[in-house]
Amino acid sequence: MMKPLLTHFYKCIAIAACLYLSIQHASAQMENDGIMIPKNYICAGPMFSTSSWTNYWEGTYKRNNGNIGKVTTNMYSFMATYGITNDLIVTAGVPYITSTASAGTLHDQKGIQDLSVNLKWRAYKLKTDKGTLSLFASVTGSIPLSNYEADFLPLALGSHSKNVTGRVVIDYNYGKVFFTGSGAYTNRSNITIDRNSYYTTELIYSNQVELPNMSDYNFRAGYRSKYLIVEGVADISTSLGGFDIRKNDMPFPSNRMNMSSVGGNIRYRLKSFYGLEFSAGDDYVVAGRNVGQSNMIHGGLTYIFGIIKKKTVQDKDSFKN
Repeated sequence: MMKPLLTHFYKCIAIAACLYLSIQHASAQMENDGIMIPKNYICAGPMFSTSSWTNYWEGTYKRNNGNIGKVTTNMYSFMATYGITNDLIVTAGVPYITSTASAGTLHDQKGIQDLSVNLKWRAYKLKTDKGTLSLFASVTGSIPLSNYEADFLPLALGSHSKNVTGRVVIDYNYGKVFFTGSGAYTNRSNITIDRNSYYTTELIYSNQVELPNMSDYNFRAGYRSKYLIVEGVADISTSLGGFDIRKNDMPFPSNRMNMSSVGGNIRYRLKSFYGLEFSAGDDYVVAGRNVGQSNMIHGGLTYIFGIIKKKTVQDKDSFKN
């Protein structure tokens, strides 16, 4: 069963990362690609990414800050995906984050960030002689797993908010060429900070901070075969509210944080060891507002295996896109 399955199995995981200043909000699920895994199969493995920046946008003005030098954020995570049915999967992941500044007096930060769980449903699939068109819907929820401090930008481990993201995905492949596009909306909860007043565009006497919600558009295209995937990726993330960093001030969790990035990924599955796949990629921020101009390098190792032994698979097409 395993060999026929993996002959039709293109990949099991995708990394889509957004870098808000030094915060690495890693969405290590499969919510923005056009791939599913079969029923009663698990795909799991470790992921690593490292990002750094020296220049950032203070509002729309691009500058650097010699007081903090280079900001570097590393993420170590483990994630797993389970095929509930051939058209419904669930993915969960937990990252451990470290962040450092090469200059200045800011203390390094490290710790477990947020638990993230994603449900992805293939709602429609049309296969013709000219290719295959698939439509997907997904929902992702995340909650903080530790009491890290969100009001410590640019070294904070995350926003410490409870998030819910809805996403729609359209995927089309013709032979081994594919195109995928998706759009998402993220609702973010208020957070509590360790001070009783703060200034945005006005003085607020509270320890509660309202974070702006987010929109995200992701586009990817490339070559997809049973052993190799090579793709180019573009991502546009926008805050639906917030305010700019004030001149020579520290960033704040409710700042408007917009980012456009481009990158590429490569994934290779070993021919000699079915089920084992290596992935690597690079993403670079080309435009932004109140974010660092980050470059992120990421990689991972995943393995797919069945948890229920059954007779020969009947519908091999269910393991394709």
